[in-house]
Formats: sequence, structure tokens, C-alpha cells
Amino acid sequence: MSRYDAPFEIHVHGDVPLRADVSFAQIQEALKPLWQYAGAKSLADGAASSYEEEPGIRFEQKEQVLQICWTVAGDEDFRHALDEMCMALNDLTEQGAAIEVTFYDTDYDEDEGEPEDESRDDFLMLFVGPNPAAIMQVQRDLLVEDVVHLMERHFEGAELGGVVAEIDKLFSDRFDALVSSLEIGKRPRGGSGGPGAGGHGGGRRPRHLH
Repeated sequence: MSRYDAPFEIHVHGDVPLRADVSFAQIQEALKPLWQYAGAKSLADGAASSYEEEPGIRFEQKEQVLQICWTVAGDEDFRHALDEMCMALNDLTEQGAAIEVTFYDTDYDEDEGEPEDESRDDFLMLFVGPNPAAIMQVQRDLLVEDVVHLMERHFEGAELGGVVAEIDKLFSDRFDALVSSLEIGKRPRGGSGGPGAGGHGGGRRPRHLH
């Protein structure tokens, strides 16, 4: 699909820790839904972003981390490619990770549009991991960071222990509900929040601020 007639510019961003035994061939296969969507014939061909200033899709072998900061022109059907990618990446991950996806409406002009015009921008937070417990851990850490960041405008951090404990209880309850049907390892643990997803409030998300 040409980026000039596609309704969205879609930005995918995240760092995914991979197992030590994962090969480049496995990564290429797992990411096939993305690079095929971009019209490429291989990961090497499709790893470059639509924007030169973005690093695109890179495998940092020393750290064993898949780094994604990549933009592609597309439509709503890109969500299917994302679902397929996440399912494939789960089997390669060492621990849980979050992947941010932002759909930017290419027809919307914030400066020149009419006041009643609304952007079709959308934002997704996807999660991958070796098991449900690892995914829940990332979800828990992001939620704690967001809630603490919001409430620290009104309360001291030391006053928020009870709030964090309640969040941990919610995730523990969810874990317990899964235990009867899944073998998912350890419960999500408490502690400080993990890497954040940025602000989730209203307004158009700024582009490419990483």
C-alpha cells in the first residue's frame, strides 16, 4: 500500500528481551507479518522505517534484545499483522515486554482542520512474554507507574503503598483465576513500576518522541 493513499501512518515501538538461543532466522519468521505488510521480501529489506530518523527494526545481539521503532503506511487491517506477530514473538521472549502502537490519521491536520473535525488516531498497548505470568508482570508494572505518576500530584509517594497493594491484589486475583487451567509460573510480584507507556490522557499523541 502506498504511504500516500494509506489512511494511517502506524508507528510500532518497543524493546523485547529474547532468549539467548534465539536465532536471526527465528526473529525474521516471527516478524514476517510486519515486513510482509510493508511489501518487503525479508526482514533485512523491511526493517527500515518510513522515517530515516527512526532506527527501524533491529536485533541487538549483544543484549539479546529486539528493538522496534518503526513506521509503516497502512490501514485497520494492520491489527491482524500485529496479532500474528505477538503470537509468534511470545515463543521467543525471555521475559514480558510492552509494545506501543500508534495509528496516526494521515488526513487529519491539527493546525488547518475545522474545530469540529476529529482525528481517527488510535493507540494500542500490546504485551508479549514467555507465559501469562510474565505478561501480567509487565501490565502490573505499567499500571503502577501510571497510577503513582497521576496520584503523586496530590500525595507523597510514601502515602501510596496501599494503592499499590490493591493493584497487586487485583493481579493476584486474576492470576489465581487462571491457575486452574494454565501452568503459568510465579505470581506477578510487587515492587516499583517498570518502564512506562507515557501519558495516556487526551489529546493527540506526539510523533516519534522516544
